[in-house]
Amino acid sequence: MSMILYGAPLSPFVRKVRLCLQEKGLDYQLEVVMPFTPPEWYLQLNPLGRIPAFKDGDLTLADSSVICQYLEEAYPDTAHLYGSDPAQRAKVRWLEKYADYELAPLTTFTVFRNRILKPSSGHPCNEDAVQAALTEKLPPHFDYLEAQLGDRPYFLGDQLSLADLAVASQLLNMEHGGEHLDATRWPSLAAHHDRVRSLASTQSFWASEQRTTAKLVEMGKARQDAN
Repeated sequence: MSMILYGAPLSPFVRKVRLCLQEKGLDYQLEVVMPFTPPEWYLQLNPLGRIPAFKDGDLTLADSSVICQYLEEAYPDTAHLYGSDPAQRAKVRWLEKYADYELAPLTTFTVFRNRILKPSSGHPCNEDAVQAALTEKLPPHFDYLEAQLGDRPYFLGDQLSLADLAVASQLLNMEHGGEHLDATRWPSLAAHHDRVRSLASTQSFWASEQRTTAKLVEMGKARQDAN
């Protein structure tokens, strides 16, 4: 197997690449590398130390968007995840960037980090920051994505694209953090999220992610009890 994806399973950016690989039917190996304290050898793959990184034969890449676009171009006989014309490809790239740069700071680095990661490492959850993200900062983004979907199953209509995978990857971390979309306020986005979560590609590792999250929660409780 020549393809290796480096990173942590609960990273939404690693998850996005995994979903891309699996929707394309490409075999790969996941080699776990934790963020923030990567081993020295990993810096040869990504000098920034961030995850994910990727190797395909002799080629090494970093950055989830770069990796996914490479897979789209290098394996044209697999499922197309960027649409079929320049307008669709531009829309997919825009929504992918929107998920990575607008949703991630709130769903992953605020809700998930405070509710799951910080307690598991002995640091207190900043619940005020979580509530501000949920009640003030995320709703305008959800309004925008709801409008982008309309009454269509996916952002490109009936066609699954990387835009769907990128948005869902961030919302899954919010879900790990104990929060769910309000289906009465954002019915299309909530249905979209359920649809992507139900894909065979997502389900192939969703249970494992839930077990890992549950272990982190237990670690956080144990640390709290010890104090």
